[in-house]
Amino acid sequence: MTRPPTAAQRRVIDAADPVTGRIKGTETQLEALVKRGLAFRHPRPPHDHFLTPAGHRVRETVEEEPEPTAIAAPATGGVFAAHIGGTQEAADTGPARTREVHSAWQGLLELRRMTNPDGATDRPCGWERAHLVQAAALALEAAGHTPEAGGSPGYRVRATPQPEAVAVHAPDGETLRACAITLERAGWQVGEYTQPRTRARYLLASPRRV
Repeated sequence: MTRPPTAAQRRVIDAADPVTGRIKGTETQLEALVKRGLAFRHPRPPHDHFLTPAGHRVRETVEEEPEPTAIAAPATGGVFAAHIGGTQEAADTGPARTREVHSAWQGLLELRRMTNPDGATDRPCGWERAHLVQAAALALEAAGHTPEAGGSPGYRVRATPQPEAVAVHAPDGETLRACAITLERAGWQVGEYTQPRTRARYLLASPRRV
């Protein structure tokens, strides 16, 4: 079981910016939080430190022990998982979830910056191509779209037989078009199609390469 942060580390976490998760502390404290997966160091000057999703959870709950994560944890389905829609339980949309999604999306943008050959953040990286459903769902959730959950209408993201493509379903044409705009802005190529049997409209989205 992971040990809880020390009192000094806890003070650094509690003093973090509530939206961006930016933290300040001694070099030793910051390095310790990075090693424990509760923070990450921005790769570019001035190299500020920010809480990871696990760090935000420690900030929100005193009793819960932190779970290690990394800058790429946003969509792994382990410590953090984007809402893909279609679950029976209502999706968490509270302030803590909003901060967690924001942190996850910022982490994913940094992952793009660090792993895309030209440092571009306007198109998906290799990690997203390996986690298509979670990557597309995170882009939608980070933009404020509502997933289908607990009987309430919303988007659903599903895998498809096609390589590097996911299907996005929505309850109406307006929502579907809004999802298309969001994904295009996030660096995805999007087309709208009709299911042969049900005649329902859906999106087919693939990560843009250039």
